[in-house]
Amino acid sequence: MDIRNPCVVSLTWRLEDAQGELIDELNEPMEFFFGGDDLLSKVEEALLGQSIGFEAALHLEPEHAFGDYHSELVFFEASEIFPDTVEEGMQFEGPPEGSQTPDMPKDAIYTVTEVYDTHVVLDGNHPLAGIALNLSLKVIDVREASEEEIEQGSVAQSIFSFAPGGDQDLPPGATLH
Repeated sequence: MDIRNPCVVSLTWRLEDAQGELIDELNEPMEFFFGGDDLLSKVEEALLGQSIGFEAALHLEPEHAFGDYHSELVFFEASEIFPDTVEEGMQFEGPPEGSQTPDMPKDAIYTVTEVYDTHVVLDGNHPLAGIALNLSLKVIDVREASEEEIEQGSVAQSIFSFAPGGDQDLPPGATLH
């Protein structure tokens, strides 16, 4: 079966920054919905029409990956609005309750990047924003998407979002898949 919209592809890959530093490696195949939110558009462009066994090495500039880094999305909040257990790598959807910075986007995910006695530093940029990436991937399998997957536009959580529990050279508590 050729890769087309919609379908599900199983991939393995190696993701590095432009200097060759490993960011993420997926040695066991993982499924992704093709034609939804699971893959970056440049990755989908490379996969379209391909089949099992296809391999590609892609260079992704920030505008084709996670966007440019925006320093205006970094801000400080008083430590008293956070729980005592706040630590680097924790994430908040939108500014935390009690925020004194009301003009920050409400739909961003903010990562705690530093914790001090009096304040906490939050960053609304994606952890890979502003970074050029090299992605080597291989198609392991291709299958029809289920009705549920088509309805969701995804097999599971997007590969390019971060969730607690990882151990890569990413912010503590974050992982790429």
